[in-house]
Amino acid sequence: MKKITNITQLELIANNIRRDIITSLVCAGSGHSGGPLGMADIFTALYFNVLTHNPQKPKWEGRDRLVLSNGHICPVLYATMAQAGYFSRAELKTLRKLGSRLQGHPHREALPGLETTSGPLGSGLSQACGMAYALKMDGQANKVFCLMSDGEHNEGNTWEAVLFAAKYKLGNVVAVLDRNYIQIDGRTEDIMPLEPLAAKYRAFNWDVVTIKGNDMREVLRALNGAKKHTGKPLMIIAHTIPGRGVSFMENDYTWHGKPPTKEQGEIALAELCKIESKLQGKRCLLCRSIHEKCVCVESR
Repeated sequence: MKKITNITQLELIANNIRRDIITSLVCAGSGHSGGPLGMADIFTALYFNVLTHNPQKPKWEGRDRLVLSNGHICPVLYATMAQAGYFSRAELKTLRKLGSRLQGHPHREALPGLETTSGPLGSGLSQACGMAYALKMDGQANKVFCLMSDGEHNEGNTWEAVLFAAKYKLGNVVAVLDRNYIQIDGRTEDIMPLEPLAAKYRAFNWDVVTIKGNDMREVLRALNGAKKHTGKPLMIIAHTIPGRGVSFMENDYTWHGKPPTKEQGEIALAELCKIESKLQGKRCLLCRSIHEKCVCVESR
């Protein structure tokens, strides 16, 4: 897939992904809001700049692998894949519906381009390490990116995978940690403190990079650096804002696991429309009017 390098264009794509997340969650009436919105910049960078992949050939052997360990943030994965051309954006409105391919946790056999089925937290890194080990045995240069939550580091099997990756020197594994400090019961540091997280990974013989996960330039720098990284497995700790782009959701753990209502969704879309208008030079991408007169929310 052709890489997009223009920062503003990538930020516009991320904002469109956030709008699609809100729309799909409102249609579903269930699902997670905070994590998907916070990770939109990272998913945009991966699918539109960093990953080696082909939406028309999702099983192409030359592709990089992406494993979503914290499967509950799948609305951002689905919205990004739709934007990238894996399936129609119209299908996003079927999220969590009976018979939909877009289940509440990704199901590998339901949708082209999914590498794993997720569910129980803490399993994704083990799956990613297994893929990376097999690729290494076969002499393949493909990278395996594993997207993880901070809350799932409460799970012991996460640390078993960390040990495995270090032992076998899986330099083809890149873990990206959504460090948003929230989980369904509250703040991570109140429930089960994780810090010093970077020092822990280094002690387990991993290389570590820490970034601002909603700064597109930092995200691109880190992820493109990861593509060239060899030797030790790499952990990218991405400090993100849960609910990014929607003022009443940002940094509020209660939005970890619930969707907006129809009325809240309209407010969220209006806020995201203003962000897009600013990125576009105060003109909305959908209706092309200045944002004070924007009607795209009402026309949806």
